[in-house]
Amino acid sequence: MPGPNIECQLEHLAAALALQHSAPSDLEHWSPVDLHPPTAAPRVTSAKHQTAPGTSLVRSGPCLTSNRRLDVRLQRLPPDIWTRRANPDFHPFMLHSFPSRPDALHPYMPTFCRELSDIQRGTDLAIAVACRDIDVRNVKALVMGPHETPYEFGFFEFAIRFSRDYPSKSPNVQCVTTNGGRCRLNPNIYANGKVCLSILGTWRGERGEEWSSAQGLESILLSIQSLLSANPYENEPGFEDANEESDKVYQKDYIQKIRHESLRISVIQRLENYLGLSPLGGSTQLLTKEDGGDDDEEVNVPFEPFRDICKRRFLWYYQSYLDAIEKGKSEVKLQDSFVRMPFEMPGNNCMEGKFNYPDLERRLNNVKTALDAEPAAWAAEGLTAVAKESTVAVNLYHQYEQVTAYFKRSDMPHDVTLDNDNPFVWIITYFGRPMTNLDGGLFRIRMNFSTRFPDEQPRVKFETKIFHHHVAPDGTACYVPNPLKREDVKSHIEAIISTLEEDEPAYDPRMIVNPEATKLFWGGGKDDKKQYNRRLRRSVQQSME
Repeated sequence: MPGPNIECQLEHLAAALALQHSAPSDLEHWSPVDLHPPTAAPRVTSAKHQTAPGTSLVRSGPCLTSNRRLDVRLQRLPPDIWTRRANPDFHPFMLHSFPSRPDALHPYMPTFCRELSDIQRGTDLAIAVACRDIDVRNVKALVMGPHETPYEFGFFEFAIRFSRDYPSKSPNVQCVTTNGGRCRLNPNIYANGKVCLSILGTWRGERGEEWSSAQGLESILLSIQSLLSANPYENEPGFEDANEESDKVYQKDYIQKIRHESLRISVIQRLENYLGLSPLGGSTQLLTKEDGGDDDEEVNVPFEPFRDICKRRFLWYYQSYLDAIEKGKSEVKLQDSFVRMPFEMPGNNCMEGKFNYPDLERRLNNVKTALDAEPAAWAAEGLTAVAKESTVAVNLYHQYEQVTAYFKRSDMPHDVTLDNDNPFVWIITYFGRPMTNLDGGLFRIRMNFSTRFPDEQPRVKFETKIFHHHVAPDGTACYVPNPLKREDVKSHIEAIISTLEEDEPAYDPRMIVNPEATKLFWGGGKDDKKQYNRRLRRSVQQSME
């Protein structure tokens, strides 16, 4: 018998194989498929919403009502399909993402799906990708604005469509973060969404700069990120070496308005939409999957795969956003108009507006307040889920028992309890590691889980104040769990402790959550590190008072 992971993969593969001979009208129904090895024909029922234990929903139609026909397709699989776990072309993501449309099945799919999986499992915090299972050729990508640029920690979304000629031909890339086609945030990223890059064939390039089949999705995203530079004025063709006094003034003006609009459009406006907040205050109507009613209407629910990551990163970078606003206030006057650049044309293909940093600060704080209120709402939802004995509630309680047993078995001093016996709220008591700056410290850490965990990752906050370069001023913890164990709470706790205790961490500007502490820790000044250690030790001592 195949293992549980292979069973899950084969559900999707069997459906995909069967659908090769399906008509489009056959794709209207759901039915559970209970997979067995090729020696036994799969059992197919006609129930629409009920599933037996060990089954999951896959797209099906009349073609799946014949056990014999589906069994024939399973028999055509390679004989080693049940044991082929190490084959790089047999990646779980490839099968999980197999589309339910016959026209999407294509030889490039294994390579392409492996690219998606590699990015999702990678350690690059600056890019993220996602797609619907039913159409993996249409990909959404998120690129984070680099540190020390006017795009710093902005969330820039791109729609990427891969043709049947991929990887021989580059995909089509459109920028989505354009304020509805009204804002050109970069000389190479137009208001209509066009991205000008030689690698995409949308701009002339030298030999070696053009697309080749050796390149892939990650190289495209990194090329886009390189456009979000510290001096984007130089990205405009013909202005690469413009260093006249007038150009220097233009460069400064361009940076100022990009910083303002990057905050307004890519950060604040995006989070307001996620949270249902009005720019003027109050709330708007949110459409969620829970509101969608029948499962067949899921297509009407907006596909927003980056909602959770943007919320969590906002909490990471909140202080940096405030610092950018303060910097903007000191450089421009309220209601000053944006300066038009020589390469900007009147109309939609430019960036026009007025500076209003006080309003951005108000809206930014409204977003922060709404996000800070979510964990309490999660806790209330969690109690309801416990009463209903939901799968997530049972799973979290089981993990809690495993973690507490692990701490006792490992003779670790730390303690974990459930707040109000709610498995959706964990309280971690962390004891500082001996012979370190944390020695003697006693810190209370709260982990809040959503009923949609692990799709929504936990919010982790230090309730005991600590001065640490990986802990934000408001207590938000900055850590990265094992991407292959996002559903494992123990993995999260281990990552939190490891990040806290790391003696010689590698510098990563994408993890700057406490700018003041980071500057002292990495500043390089003679007394900076000493001052950092003193302030950390002081917070440790205060934790015991």
